[in-house]
Amino acid sequence: MATSSSNSMSRSLGKPGWMKQWTSRETLVALLFILPSLVGFITFYAIPAVRGVYYSFTDWDMLHDPKLVGLDNYVKILSDSQFWHSLQVTAYYVLLNIPIQTALAVGLAVMMDRVVKSTWLRSIFILPWLLPSVTVAMVWAWMMSPGLGMIGLTFKALGLTAPPLLGSTDQAMPSIAMINIWQYTGNAALLVFAGLQTIPKEVYEAAAIDGADDLRIFWQITLPLLRPVLVFVLVTTVIGSFQIFDTIAVTTKGGPVDATRVVLWYIYEYAFSRFKMGYATAVSMIVFAILIVATIFQMRILRADQSDLA
Repeated sequence: MATSSSNSMSRSLGKPGWMKQWTSRETLVALLFILPSLVGFITFYAIPAVRGVYYSFTDWDMLHDPKLVGLDNYVKILSDSQFWHSLQVTAYYVLLNIPIQTALAVGLAVMMDRVVKSTWLRSIFILPWLLPSVTVAMVWAWMMSPGLGMIGLTFKALGLTAPPLLGSTDQAMPSIAMINIWQYTGNAALLVFAGLQTIPKEVYEAAAIDGADDLRIFWQITLPLLRPVLVFVLVTTVIGSFQIFDTIAVTTKGGPVDATRVVLWYIYEYAFSRFKMGYATAVSMIVFAILIVATIFQMRILRADQSDLA
């Protein structure tokens, strides 16, 4: 009996540290809690992603079995002028959306931190983000209608010519960007506001004692200390901007004259209008690679792993 007990104890003592960690009660309870999300992630994200990589090397119309074609889809993409045009349109939208949205989010966050103390008023800023994107796009499409929309009627009441907005090749993409800026700025502002709460008030008090004005405090203290939060906001908003689809689908459907034919609408057309799912999946893989590179670039340039509070 003593020998059996000592052998069991020696096996327990000889168990590697990583095995003890993964078989501990706390770890097993944690795995139990994340199991539903893990199953959902594997079922709806991981498995489709792996299958997408396979389909990107095939010629598949969703009606017949996929046929392997090697790198033909990727070679075709490199010479496809429509793909490069859709990528340029998407980049144009990102350049319109990200700077304005980020600047407005920081301004709203500072206002919520210093001026607006009411929780009800703060909740108004995030209300557009809670609305369904399709509903927001439909309302704005009606408002921007030159003949019946509120914007067009207001211009006419002032004796001015109503701008075509979504019907113009020059104004369509800025109009789309304005719709999404209106909807998502509140969410970004809430994230920045949360970051402002982590900055010690003693830092501001010390700067005020040294004679720094509000503008200098904002540029030399607030923004540097907000860098980790701003990196997160920028990364997520850039990824979200590349994924714009619902607003385009409701308002312009890629028009007029391909002025709003972003890369996701291009993928949608090839997959469900032309039934070239293999080619559309290959484009998706390239967009995924572009987003990975863009994310790493942003995190390296903005030093996301460093904090000035340390």
